[in-house]
Amino acid sequence: MGRVFEKRKHKMFARYAKMSRTFTKIGKEIAIAIKAGNGNGDPDSNSRLRAVIGNAKAINMPKVNIDAAISRATTKQDKDFEEVVYEGKGPHNIPMIIETATDNPTRTVANLRMYFNKKGGQLMVSGSLDFLFERKGIFRIKNTGIDIEEFEFEMIDAGLEEVEDDGDGHLVLAVAFTDFGKMQHALEEKKIEIINAELQRIPTTPVELTEEQEAEFNILLDMIEEDDDVVKVYTTLM
Repeated sequence: MGRVFEKRKHKMFARYAKMSRTFTKIGKEIAIAIKAGNGNGDPDSNSRLRAVIGNAKAINMPKVNIDAAISRATTKQDKDFEEVVYEGKGPHNIPMIIETATDNPTRTVANLRMYFNKKGGQLMVSGSLDFLFERKGIFRIKNTGIDIEEFEFEMIDAGLEEVEDDGDGHLVLAVAFTDFGKMQHALEEKKIEIINAELQRIPTTPVELTEEQEAEFNILLDMIEEDDDVVKVYTTLM
């Protein structure tokens, strides 16, 4: 999992850096986190919101933008966004899972179908591709001289499945989807700084394309990621 995650992670952050709408998408994630917490805009008692805020800070989203997004969501100035997940196959039969935050699913699905049709892909029935991915909680923490073997032993009860040194002064932790909150709490209890924390869909059987094929696939990927309703896209590409 580690090598695949690292390669896909670097691609993901490279794409995020190019996306002009990143802050808008984070704002929607904040709204969804508050909605999931029954309107709770306090990150101290809303762990999902706390994780999103941490991720926002990691990409240098200004505090004023974060506070404004929280205010809009808690005072219901924002539209009522809902999470909708779509599945499709892109060029060269590459499966894709698309997570959206939308106030108009009819518009969102119409846009996605148009992208797939234009670039030789196909929007699939919900649930038809989900089995190709495993949901994991991925945490990136500062490695302040942590003894990895001892750390693994200490964090077993928090659901730790795997830990790797990324070579950049951080440790990357993987937990089951259901243990995300437990791990977040355990790290905070230990006063360990969380650089980034998110739920990801890791492909169970990652594939590689030729450089030319991947360039073709990325045209569709970029179109989808630039859509205002799209929050995250996962593929089986390494």
